[in-house]
Amino acid sequence: MITHSESAIPSSGTGALLRYALIPVHGYGIAVETVVRMLDDGSGGQARVLPPGEVLPYGAHPVVLAETTVYGIACVENVLRGWGSHLPKPWLVLVSDAPPRPVADVRYAVRALGARLAGVFTVPYLPVLRAVKGPEEAMEFKDVQAAAQKLRRALEGS
Repeated sequence: MITHSESAIPSSGTGALLRYALIPVHGYGIAVETVVRMLDDGSGGQARVLPPGEVLPYGAHPVVLAETTVYGIACVENVLRGWGSHLPKPWLVLVSDAPPRPVADVRYAVRALGARLAGVFTVPYLPVLRAVKGPEEAMEFKDVQAAAQKLRRALEGS
């Protein structure tokens, strides 16, 4: 993955600079689409998923997305293994797949990868994601809105 020297124009065509380039490591589903909406903050175009093989747009913060499973963290390790030293360190956003905390292997691996990451944020288990038709509907729920605010604050460094 390389950074692109041109300004980043999101696919929506709004002309706003892309702020977050999301890299899901093992699939695309409601959790990934909801995290895109959480980071977009309603402004449109600040966050989007990078298709496989697309270059990291210049100025965009890379965000690696995974579930809190051993398989998810193994996929993260594979992505980071090929991460170029010329690229900015990515944030790791883990989406909880169940109410209990992640298993010990996941917690250990996240700590071990810490030096290769800009930071780690865990989105809490959001049961509403199992019952909504899309991310727009999910964003109407207070627990999703609260998780979105915490996620944006963490990535913005406040």
